[in-house]
Amino acid sequence: MNDITQHLPQIVAAYLVYLVAVISPGPAIMAIVSTSICDGRRAGLAMAAGVFAGSFTWAMAASIGLAALLTQYAGFLQMVKIAGGLYLLYLAAKALRSASRKDDHILPATGNPEKRSLRRIFLLGYAIHLTNPKAIFAWVAIISLGLPANASAQAVAFIVGGCLLTGMTVFTGYAILFSTARAFRVYRAARRGIDATLGVLFAAAGIKLLATRI
Repeated sequence: MNDITQHLPQIVAAYLVYLVAVISPGPAIMAIVSTSICDGRRAGLAMAAGVFAGSFTWAMAASIGLAALLTQYAGFLQMVKIAGGLYLLYLAAKALRSASRKDDHILPATGNPEKRSLRRIFLLGYAIHLTNPKAIFAWVAIISLGLPANASAQAVAFIVGGCLLTGMTVFTGYAILFSTARAFRVYRAARRGIDATLGVLFAAAGIKLLATRI
C-alpha cells in the first residue's frame, strides 16, 4: 500500500490518460455503438465484452513487459496492423453496402431473423481490439506513465485493474445507451445516413492504420 501511495500522482495521471483514450470514438467504440443499435442490447454487450477481452489481453501483456518487447519486432506489428486495417475496411464496406439499400423497413433487433450469434459478435469485438497496434502502445504508455521500473506487483495490479474497470464501464455504458428504443428509432429514421457515416469512419480508420508506420 505504501508503494501505491508513493506513486499515487502518477497512477492518477495514467487513469486520466486511459479514460480520455477509452471514451474517444474509435473502431472499437463504433463497433459497439453500431452493434447495439442494429442488433440490440445483448449483442452490444457481447461486442463490448469482446473489446474488453482484447483490452485485457494487451493489459496483461503490458504488465509483464511483453508488449514493450513486441514493439521491437516491426515485422510482427506490421502483420497485426495490416490485419486490423483490412478488417476495418471490411466493416466499412459492409456499412456502406447497408447504406446503399433503400429498404427502410428495418425490424427491431429482437425481431431480426438474421441476428448474429453472441459468440461470433464477441469474437469480432475481440479481433477489432486485438488487431489494433495502438492498443499495445497505449497500454505500454499507461504502464510507463503510472509506474516506475521498480514498482511492486501490487502497484501494477492496482493501475491495470483500475484501467480495466474503467474500460469495462465505458464499453458496457455505450452498449446500454445505444441499445434503447429511442436510439433504435433514431437509427431507423436516419439509417442510411448513419450507416454511411459509420462506413466512412471505419474506412478512414482502416486506411489510417494501414498507412501509419510502426
